[in-house]
Amino acid sequence: MTPEEEKEFKRRRTARNKVFALVLFGFVALFYAITIVRMGD
Repeated sequence: MTPEEEKEFKRRRTARNKVFALVLFGFVALFYAITIVRMGD
């Protein structure tokens, strides 16, 4: 693998990890909100 390919691979992996973290955080926030709403009933 050339240095350019390796750099591109790392950049894509970093971008994918950021998207995954964002989605995971979204699910956590959703479950948190649902829990708060259900406790209010």
